[in-house]
Amino acid sequence: MLLELIDRRRVVFFGGKGGVGKTTLASATAAALARRGRRVLLVSTDPAHNLGHLWNTRIGDSVTDLATGLAAVEIDPAATTAAHLARVEETMHEMMPRHLHAEVSRHLKLSAASPGTHEAAILERIARIVDGSVGDYDHIIVDTAPSGHTSRLMALPEMMAAWTDGLLGRRAQAEKLAEAADALGAVSRRDRDLLGSRGATGSSTDPVRRRNERLREILEARRRLFGRFRDTLTNPNICSFVIVLTAERMPVLETVELHAELTSTGVAVAACVVNRRSPRDQGDFLAARAELEDGFVRLLRTRLPDAPVIELPLLPGEATSRAALLALGEHL
Repeated sequence: MLLELIDRRRVVFFGGKGGVGKTTLASATAAALARRGRRVLLVSTDPAHNLGHLWNTRIGDSVTDLATGLAAVEIDPAATTAAHLARVEETMHEMMPRHLHAEVSRHLKLSAASPGTHEAAILERIARIVDGSVGDYDHIIVDTAPSGHTSRLMALPEMMAAWTDGLLGRRAQAEKLAEAADALGAVSRRDRDLLGSRGATGSSTDPVRRRNERLREILEARRRLFGRFRDTLTNPNICSFVIVLTAERMPVLETVELHAELTSTGVAVAACVVNRRSPRDQGDFLAARAELEDGFVRLLRTRLPDAPVIELPLLPGEATSRAALLALGEHL
């Protein structure tokens, strides 16, 4: 049922509370789609790097082939943030006077630990992966970090687009003021030229304008990137989110909250997948456990009456092999 719900979606995010099986289900879904002849890229943003452990393969921060039609990449938050800040530093050095380079570098080094820096860097990396893989993959499956991190990540494109628009607006105002100042100073510059001296403004206008144009180009490129990514996230025909949980009180309540946060940002939720449902025919203990879980599933359906709910059984053993992941995919 899950595969049918996401079959036409190019980008699918898997998220939920930690420890409920997001990575396993994202991997099983990716493997099942690849078996259908699709080209699939499996992306993990979870700093725990469980994807490589699950597939028993070293994946890392570059695209690695896992099977026919299936490739994967584990985004390293620290490396991604460092690379992001290095690009910012290079751009700032290009545009700022040399005597300010050390101060710029110092501030960027401090910003590496600032709240939101990792999320912004990861968001840009995902946006570039999605933007740059058009035509290369039929599906991009994103295994996200636990719920709190994910909800912030999904809200960032709107925030980043608004922030960039604000910067561009202030940039435009500054350029208009600079043009007005140039116009007001034209007469005095002509007077100085008649006296044989060269005005200071005339010697610096071109470099300043070049820096302004370069800054505008960078901001507009980022605005277009985040705008395209925001359009992707909020288009239910292209992107959807799968919330994974177990039939327990805390995961259910957290799922309800995450569902509300996602839908408020325009992200469509394809389904809630209740993972590892206890069997009823394997003794009194598990039967009692299954009855308890029934109550939590009813609570989920009551709180989210319009969301498809898919229940998956608790399977023997762990899905820590390709064969096990493919077997799990048969239940999807």
